[in-house]
Amino acid sequence: MKTLVTGGAGYIGGTVVRQLQQAGHHVTVYDNLGHGKRENVPAGVPLIVGELADAAKLNDLFAKEKFDAVLHFAALIEAGESMLYPEKFFANNTAATLTLLTAMAAHKVPRLVFSSTAAVYGNPESTPIPETATLAPTNPYGESKLLVEQMLRWFHEVHGLRYAVLRYFNVAGALLENGKAGYGEQHEPESHLIPLMLDVALGLRPSIKIFGTDYPTPDGTCIRDYIHVADIGRAHLLALEALATKETLLYNLGNGRGFSVREVLEAVRRVTGHPIPAIEEPRRAGDPAVLVADSAKIATELHWKPEAAKLDDIIASAWSWHQKRFSK
Repeated sequence: MKTLVTGGAGYIGGTVVRQLQQAGHHVTVYDNLGHGKRENVPAGVPLIVGELADAAKLNDLFAKEKFDAVLHFAALIEAGESMLYPEKFFANNTAATLTLLTAMAAHKVPRLVFSSTAAVYGNPESTPIPETATLAPTNPYGESKLLVEQMLRWFHEVHGLRYAVLRYFNVAGALLENGKAGYGEQHEPESHLIPLMLDVALGLRPSIKIFGTDYPTPDGTCIRDYIHVADIGRAHLLALEALATKETLLYNLGNGRGFSVREVLEAVRRVTGHPIPAIEEPRRAGDPAVLVADSAKIATELHWKPEAAKLDDIIASAWSWHQKRFSK
């Protein structure tokens, strides 16, 4: 299958690019390199540097290349930043995706797999969260993704676009290549919890911050559902294949249980053998107390389940990657 991966020079998109290659698909990456890196794109994969909002460039690309599907990862993802600059998130995540969808419809690209987020649920009424739960984002990041989901429904209704929406969050770990951690998470600046903790273990920063210790959870810190990036990637490939016979798909991707910030901290301490000093800070605006996804639906329909479900194993693969990365 001939696929275009937007945001394919980033962490999750780059992982899926490698998995698509391994599965025998032809892959092209479209990325503005704002957060992704040119060197993240594997050898032999064409990279087109461009903005998702550039309608002329997208239309030119789709006119030249007859893609069978688009896997769409390009987005701003920091919920905290979205509470400061909502306009950036609606412009980049929502409006630019509309430009992509419009170009796809014009050139009759038939399938899309969309990287969404469990942030569309906001503060859930119960956990784990099913796909039927109320959609009430508590930050502009979640809202920007939800607006795309709503657009997809109408592009299917009017233009016949087949699409899969995958809702997840807190992706971690590193993709194994030849039995070793060959590709992992590297944001600049870094803001995700596990790589920040690993930076402390590597001596790159003195401590980690815990935002909020008074949440209604057993230890007072936020609880999140951490899932290995390779498992996320497998779900995208399964959804892509399923769109050959299904018109629309909507799935949560989760580990099956949540881990608090303090539990993650203790796991990183175990894996790295480093004390990881922690500083307690006030809550951040827009952070729900508990987000844990119910992924029973995709397990039943596509026979997907996490292969790396243990938190220590997820962290160990990330730790291997970070040590390798900074030893160069």
